[in-house]
Amino acid sequence: MSAPSRTSPPPHARGLLHSPAARLIALAAAAVLVVALFLLTGLPGKWEYALGLRGRTVAGMVIAAAAVGVATVLFQTITANRILTPGIMGFDAIFLAIQVLTAFLIGPALLVSAPPLASWIVELVLMGGAIVLLYWWLFVRRRLDLHVIVLAGLVLGVLFRAVTAFLQRLLDPDTFAIIQNLAFASFTSIDRDLLVPTGVLVVVAVASLWPIRRSLDVLALGEATAVSLGVEHRRVVMHAVVAIAAMVAASTALVGPVTFFGLLVATLAYGAVGHRHMRSIPAAIAIGVIALVGGQLILDRVLGFGTELPVVIEFAGGIFFIILVLTGRAR
Repeated sequence: MSAPSRTSPPPHARGLLHSPAARLIALAAAAVLVVALFLLTGLPGKWEYALGLRGRTVAGMVIAAAAVGVATVLFQTITANRILTPGIMGFDAIFLAIQVLTAFLIGPALLVSAPPLASWIVELVLMGGAIVLLYWWLFVRRRLDLHVIVLAGLVLGVLFRAVTAFLQRLLDPDTFAIIQNLAFASFTSIDRDLLVPTGVLVVVAVASLWPIRRSLDVLALGEATAVSLGVEHRRVVMHAVVAIAAMVAASTALVGPVTFFGLLVATLAYGAVGHRHMRSIPAAIAIGVIALVGGQLILDRVLGFGTELPVVIEFAGGIFFIILVLTGRAR
């Protein structure tokens, strides 16, 4: 028998490298490292002020990564589809519709002069309430098939975007500029007063998933299989919908709408650690933090603000979405 190669790792090391738990730990360590590099490298003379600004930016990115990543994993679980996300379904279109209707009916002064916390609460209640009521009516009240609900969500998302685009044409140029500014996500101009309430809401929403984590794993096998195995399908799905609505509404009100970012991080999380929610949810959060903080680090220190981070992420996510559709990897 030939001796083992000196360059190949021992069997236990190879097993460790292929372990989902080890990959999750590596992702978490990489996220912490990227955050530390963003906070501590290239600090100017008055580092206290710069560190405070960077800390606010990092906090907003971590909250957005957690909210969007977890909401996407949950949404793909309850729809049994790997290309649908809350953004693609038009959840963030509700946010822009609220802004346009407010500007059209009341005027742009309210959007500009309203206290940030009051605006955040109103947007959270309207967005979250609209999403929950819509899915409660379709899924519980009418008891429609899940595929019909997904189709209804896509149609309503297109409808919201069409109505919003029509109303924007009727606005004056100054108001239109304000609305356009709100239509794009921003991770560098986050209001400090919104970080704590948004972070608390996202933490509560994610923590509420712990009691149903095993039910979510079974739910990913399909409705018929989940029901046959004793899972209360409608209760678990509505729990997930409420958590998705809270996280999407809170994140969108904090940083603005993002459409394809969740698809990107969720798919990478599945490839790294598999589909079990105890691993895929924290992996999606870690990958989201690496993408946002690492991307902003490259733009700041390497490219010198050559472009905006949301533009790059949405461009990459859109290409990834097209690849998934063309290759038939929707499930």
